[in-house]
Amino acid sequence: MDQTALVAIDFKGGMELLQALDRSDLSINVAMWLFSPEHEDWRFVLASRRLDAAEPSEAYGLVHDALAGAGISLERTPALLILKMSDPFIRALRRMFAKAKSVDGMRLGGQKIGDLFVPDAMVFRVR
Repeated sequence: MDQTALVAIDFKGGMELLQALDRSDLSINVAMWLFSPEHEDWRFVLASRRLDAAEPSEAYGLVHDALAGAGISLERTPALLILKMSDPFIRALRRMFAKAKSVDGMRLGGQKIGDLFVPDAMVFRVR
C-alpha cells in the first residue's frame, strides 16, 4: 500500500475547514486528519456533542451545510469521518490530550489509540 503523504496544503485546508466549522454552531471538539488503513486514504475526522445529537446522515448534512455557508463547496470538501464523542478512539484521544495547552499541528502515528491503530495523523483540536 502506498500511503499518500499529508502535505502543507492539507494542513492549510484542514485549518480552513475547522475555521469554517467554528463559525457555525457545531462546536467541534475533535478535528484531525487521520490516515485510515480501512479506506487507504486520509479522512478529516470530526467529533462534537452537537453532531452526536443528529442521525449519522444528518450529521454529515450539518457539516456540509456549515461548510457551504462558508463558501466551501462539496467538491472542495475532503472525505469526512464523523465519530461519536463516546467512540473509544475519541475518548482515548481526549484522555491523552486532556492537559495539553495546544495540539495544533501535532503528529501522531504508529500507535494504537482506543480501539484504532493510527498509522499517521495530524491533530488540529482535541478538547
